[in-house]
Amino acid sequence: MADPCAHAQELRFDTEPSGDGCVECLRDGTRWVHLRTCQACGHVGCCDSSPERHATGHHGETGHPVIRSFEPGESWFWCYPDEVAFELDDAPPAPSHS
Repeated sequence: MADPCAHAQELRFDTEPSGDGCVECLRDGTRWVHLRTCQACGHVGCCDSSPERHATGHHGETGHPVIRSFEPGESWFWCYPDEVAFELDDAPPAPSHS
């Protein structure tokens, strides 16, 4: 299978999620809708349906290109620069919050 985006070769699966919820929402006392994990560093941030959109903010601050869903039963990825969602057949099981 061809790479789904230009950044697929850079994916790391050895990063630990930074916590069980959005780092900034927990710090600030705000709420999230869904969670995403940065595949470069493990930062857990809230999705774009959440009021604060911390996962996208993390991408903007760091340039880290790919996030993965941190929701139970979901294993998809999103590449910000290439604006593409994808799944990988050979990816290890996705971690999720409880």
